[in-house]
Amino acid sequence: MRVTLLGTGCPVADVHRYGPATLVEAGGETWLIDCGSGVTQRLLAHGSNGAKLTGLLLTHLHSDHVVDFIQLLISGWHQGRAKPLRVYGPRRTREFLGALLEAWRPEFEQRTAHERRGGEGLRVELEEIDGGWTLETPGLRIRNVEVRHPPIPQAFGYRFEERGEDAGTATVSGDTAYCPELIELARGSDLLVHEAFVHWQYAKRQPDPAKQQAMRSYHTATEEVGKVAREAGVGHLALTHWVPLVFDRARVVEDVRTEFHGGLTLGEDLMSFDVVRGHVALARSGVQSHL
Repeated sequence: MRVTLLGTGCPVADVHRYGPATLVEAGGETWLIDCGSGVTQRLLAHGSNGAKLTGLLLTHLHSDHVVDFIQLLISGWHQGRAKPLRVYGPRRTREFLGALLEAWRPEFEQRTAHERRGGEGLRVELEEIDGGWTLETPGLRIRNVEVRHPPIPQAFGYRFEERGEDAGTATVSGDTAYCPELIELARGSDLLVHEAFVHWQYAKRQPDPAKQQAMRSYHTATEEVGKVAREAGVGHLALTHWVPLVFDRARVVEDVRTEFHGGLTLGEDLMSFDVVRGHVALARSGVQSHL
């Protein structure tokens, strides 16, 4: 099992941290979690593309997690996908994607007619999830829980369990405040990919306490992330979806270490985790180390 942080950023644009997106390659399958800004470029940098995806899982419908959906769909078609893109997401995903696809329908029809190419790769096969859900595939078992990201109506975390010998397990939090349901989902995972709100850094640029509390109410502060990892008993914790994007790295480590003493990585774009063998590599540098 390999898990790659394609994008570790947030809604704020940044040349080093693209929008939220995580790739899970396991059991002969390739699953993308969220499609934030720049995801198609990050897939290529990783050595993959939209045509190679088994499916797309959406954690929720906040713009930073879905903004590059159309780019992912049409670039995957250009890259050779000849069948519909499989998408799974929370309730209202059908309404949301339906409106997007209708807006782009004239171009899709024009392209397929003018370029004399089949349009199946521009179609979407959607399953809307409402509540607890499990997907059994030949290579994986994927489960979800609803996490705590109000006022968003519904948001998910996902767990991936690989089948066979030397199988790995990984859990991806999505956006959430401290969430006991997520802790239970992640229990015993080899790897937990969790969002991180650096509240003390955020307070330096946003002095209004009410606005600070609004952000903290639906994200997990760095001290709390360590508690989540400890209570879930995970082997390794990788932090992503940084808010804000620039912070004191040493202090973040101190925050997490007050609760969690297992493997810890402060995530960067294009970091890949070999969950079974226990390595982490940064694609742009080729640097590799043990988890």
